[in-house]
Amino acid sequence: MEIKYLSTTALSKELQIPTKDVFKILSEKGLVSRSEDNWILTELGKNKGGVIKTHSRYGSYIAWTESFKDDAIFNTVEEEKNLLTSTALGKHFDISKFRINPILSELGLVQKAVKGWTVTPLGKLVGGIQFEYDKTGIPYVCWKHSILSKSNIINSLKEAKGDSPEEKNTVNETGIKGFREKFEAKHRSADGHYVRSRAEMLIDNWLYMSEIVHAYERKLPVEEDVYCDFYLPVGKVYIEYWGLENDPKYQDRKKEKLKVYEKYGFNLIEIIDSDIQNLDDILPKKLLKFGIQAY
Repeated sequence: MEIKYLSTTALSKELQIPTKDVFKILSEKGLVSRSEDNWILTELGKNKGGVIKTHSRYGSYIAWTESFKDDAIFNTVEEEKNLLTSTALGKHFDISKFRINPILSELGLVQKAVKGWTVTPLGKLVGGIQFEYDKTGIPYVCWKHSILSKSNIINSLKEAKGDSPEEKNTVNETGIKGFREKFEAKHRSADGHYVRSRAEMLIDNWLYMSEIVHAYERKLPVEEDVYCDFYLPVGKVYIEYWGLENDPKYQDRKKEKLKVYEKYGFNLIEIIDSDIQNLDDILPKKLLKFGIQAY
């Protein structure tokens, strides 16, 4: 059976990729090289099925076996074409391309590299895929379209725009009436946060006085309806204060929350009643494990 060959131009039409981009891929993979104004087939290219053909009118050119169009080196290009860049994600939610990655970082989906952004384990779970720019090697992340159906991410991006969804006073999915509805946040901490107990106020004050940026009762960036006590964007650390140890319903709630933290591998610091009077000794050590130095 005669082998059918495709010129690189014909190959590009089959792949629906511009010819210059196909040559770019072939060059990056070492299958061809540039010599002045000509493309040269390398030994690696020959091993991949590349040959030199001659045309009476156009002269010599590089051709490839027809099956080469299915080679894995073109998969990344096809995959990336069907993904959302951070810029596209920003356009979808009407958020500046300069804000979208910091917002995703606050959610724990990406993290800042020396240059560019890298996807986190949680980011991979919601459809993030790591890439890097060919010329610079700077990393960036693209997203599967399924991210647009993640209600927790949608709500967080809306919050960033000031379009916060109205919070409903309902029973959560565990069947336990929300702790936040039962205990009013009436203790005012030094930074203006209203918290639900004196212990939480002391933790909040300690973080504020230590100049550690933190959020109070931040919803975890997952589909489960779970709120942390404190969230530290630097280090992506969650802090939970466990009180009411003798309350069976509270213990059920605690177990459910811990399952979620374990499921997603979140950085968690647990504080109990006996720790509250020793925060100066306990919190710096716990924070240091996650690379946060308290002053």
